[in-house]
Amino acid sequence: MHFAPSAEIFGVDGIIVLIVVVVVLFGSTQIPKLARSLGSAQKEFKKGLDEGGAPDDKGLNAAAIPAPTVAPAPGAVQQPVVTPQAPPPDPAAGSAAPQS
Repeated sequence: MHFAPSAEIFGVDGIIVLIVVVVVLFGSTQIPKLARSLGSAQKEFKKGLDEGGAPDDKGLNAAAIPAPTVAPAPGAVQQPVVTPQAPPPDPAAGSAAPQS
């Protein structure tokens, strides 16, 4: 048995059959509308990619922009950051329910 390479599966005959099937399924009046909507969707997609890659100053708040980091001076010793913790509750201070 000889199998055709994947590039030859859709030869000229396959493309003609594919076009006939598309015309039968969608009808000749719907194909231009379908092509137009696909073209506009592609244009909107490319526009979104261009807008997403370009820096935009409008609409950004200060929380969205990360703070710049400052490198420590050579030879400087960094102190560890200690966050204070709340003291444990005092059991002798009393509770909400009275004892009898």
